Amino acid sequence: MQRFILFIYILVIVLNGCKQDRYQLDLPCVVVENFKFAPEYYSTKPGINSPVISEINRELVLAEMNNSRYSWFDATVENGTPFDYKRQLYGKGNQLLADAEDFPGLKSKGIHSEMNLCNTKIITGRSVSQITIDGRPWASSGVGFMAEDETIMSVIYRDNQTVEKLNLTHPDIARPLFHLWNISREFEKFSTDAVTGEQFELVALIYNGNRVLIKITGSRGWQESIFNDEILGSGHIDIWRELNTGELDFLKRNYAHLSHDQFGKLVEMISHIHTGEMVFFYINRYGFYEGHTEYRVDPVSVVLIFGLKSIEDVHKVCGSDLYQYFTTHFTLNPE
Repeated sequence: MQRFILFIYILVIVLNGCKQDRYQLDLPCVVVENFKFAPEYYSTKPGINSPVISEINRELVLAEMNNSRYSWFDATVENGTPFDYKRQLYGKGNQLLADAEDFPGLKSKGIHSEMNLCNTKIITGRSVSQITIDGRPWASSGVGFMAEDETIMSVIYRDNQTVEKLNLTHPDIARPLFHLWNISREFEKFSTDAVTGEQFELVALIYNGNRVLIKITGSRGWQESIFNDEILGSGHIDIWRELNTGELDFLKRNYAHLSHDQFGKLVEMISHIHTGEMVFFYINRYGFYEGHTEYRVDPVSVVLIFGLKSIEDVHKVCGSDLYQYFTTHFTLNPE
C-alpha cells in the first residue's frame, strides 16, 4: 500500500512538473533519485537516458570525464547572472532572451515569420546593411561572421527555412549548445578530486544515446559582437561525434558519386563544429548561426551530432544533397 501511495505521489509530481513549452522536442521527465552529481561520479556509465528534465524542471545532462568517470550536471538553460568578459563576470548570461522588438515571431513561436524577415531593415537599432558590412571578413574580425557574398538577412533567412523544415525552433537548436556551455562552466568548480588531487578533464556529453566529444580552449582578449548587444566571445569550441556504421553506410549509398576527398569533407561538415560561445546566444536571440565561416554552427550539424534528428531526416530536409547544402553560400535575401 505504501509503495502504491509513493507511486501515485511521484506520478503527480511528474505530471505537474516538467514544463517544456518553449521547445518542440521534450526531454524525458524523471524523478531524481540516487543521481550522482559532480563532484560525485560513477565508475561506469549509468544506463539512464540523457538529457532529462527533473520534477522541478531542471535540465540534467550526463557528462563523461577522463578515466571513464561520469557525473550528472544541472545544465538548465535560463537567464542567470551577467556574463561579461570585460567586467570579469562569468555567469550564465541571458540565455532565454529573444529580440522581441525586431523579431516578434521569434519571441512568441521560436521561429521567424517570413513576412517579418522580408520587412526587417533594423536589428538592435542598427541597419542590416551596416551589420552586414561589419560582419564581412576583415571588418570587425578576421574571418568575419559571414562570407563575402552573404548578408546578415540572407543567412538568417536561409537558416530559418532549414530549422522550419526540421520541424524545430531556434531554441530547440540552442538548447544542447547551452547545455554544453553551462556544463563546461560548472565543471571548472569540480576539475580536481578533493581527496586524491587528480585533475579531471571534461571529455564528452552523453546526449540522446550519442557520445558528443568536446574541446574548449580560451584565447587572449575577446571578440566584439556585430549587434548592439553585450554578447562577447573568447573561446574556441570543438564539438563532434563519430558517425555510427548505419549512418556511414547511408552516406556511402547516397553519396557514392562524391570523390574520396569530397566524401571525407561531407562527413567532417556534418559531424564536427568549430565555433565560439557567441553563436549560442545569437541563435536564441536572433536566429543567427553565422554564415559560411570557420565559426558557423550549422543547424543540420547540431541536430545530427546531438541526436535530435536522424541522418535520413537531414538528408531529406537538405533536398537529398547534403554536400551541396553545406558547400553553397546563402546569398538569397528575403525581399
